[in-house]
Amino acid sequence: MFSKTARLVAVISAAAFVASCALPRSGPNKREIYAGSVQKDGDAFVVTVTDQVSRTTARQPSFGFSKAFQNAGVIGSDTISSGDRLSVVVFENVKEEPLLGNTGQRVTPLNEMQVDGQGYIFIPYAGRVRAAGQTPEGLRQAITRLLEDQTPDPQVQVRRLAGDGSTISIAGQAAGPGIYPIEAPTRTLATMLAKSGGVSIDADVAIVRVTRGAHSGRIWLKDLYENPALDIALRPGDQIVIEEDSRTFTALGATGGQNLVPFKSESLSALEAIATVGGLSTNSADPTGVFVLRDETEDIANAVLGRTDLIGDQRLVYVLDLTEPTGLFEARDFQIRDGDTLYVTEAPFVQWQKTLAAITGTTGAATNLANTGN
Repeated sequence: MFSKTARLVAVISAAAFVASCALPRSGPNKREIYAGSVQKDGDAFVVTVTDQVSRTTARQPSFGFSKAFQNAGVIGSDTISSGDRLSVVVFENVKEEPLLGNTGQRVTPLNEMQVDGQGYIFIPYAGRVRAAGQTPEGLRQAITRLLEDQTPDPQVQVRRLAGDGSTISIAGQAAGPGIYPIEAPTRTLATMLAKSGGVSIDADVAIVRVTRGAHSGRIWLKDLYENPALDIALRPGDQIVIEEDSRTFTALGATGGQNLVPFKSESLSALEAIATVGGLSTNSADPTGVFVLRDETEDIANAVLGRTDLIGDQRLVYVLDLTEPTGLFEARDFQIRDGDTLYVTEAPFVQWQKTLAAITGTTGAATNLANTGN
């Protein structure tokens, strides 16, 4: 039989073995995080989240269009641009010798013509006529004036056809990427997106970027429909790109899942972030040890810590205690930002259970070994 003394020796030996080995765990415990704070000669400031801290750190990416975009008026639906195709028909008030047509032909349809890169078209006996920037009516009057000295009372008809001039491009995560003409119903950003079929991703994470020449602006798609001022007028050559929000945060420790997690909305609170990864692990999480690790900018770090002497980005560890009476409210108000790390420590008793399990297992192994020897 395995004597009591032998069992005691086995337990002591197992405890010593466990003490000399690091038990498996998901990361540092709360005590170790606090030990690494600047206050204890570490390299990160540990800050308890309060209402003031939440307000000071609540900064999300600021999107919008510049005044140049917002102040651009809606272009005329019939404004002619370089690249447009035009249909021109000339009616002459003569019976035998028309200027443009054959004998006895009073109606002369000119072949569909494209406005060249300089904005001109060529009309026989009228020469090069400036078309870009004019409406069909303005161009009709200009052609009439140039022909009326050569044929009596000419009647001119001009129609603008869909062409490559007054068009925009839609690309990215759009439901219908392609080239679209600017027409009467689609002269603004919202109506053009509707014409193209909208977006192919969740509207809550869709970003609309508009590039015009050397200038670019972007907005959240949902803001476009909530704020009419963002429904800017389009211009020929505008490039519209639908992008998916690329922001992420990292979830580690005693959570329902440890992953690199994309944002699901424009703003994300700590409470929503915890819910996104499946909540806290009920078997191992310490609700008093929810940490958010972040490289904070100089101005925010000084404001949060009530200082003015910090220079450059600072490492801050924000602490949430969900067991406090206002803990859940603080977690609801504290905003997660791109690149944050959400870390939940294990409860102290979890390590104690692991230690007991390791000792028990080691003792059992020693007992079996001794029995085998006997």
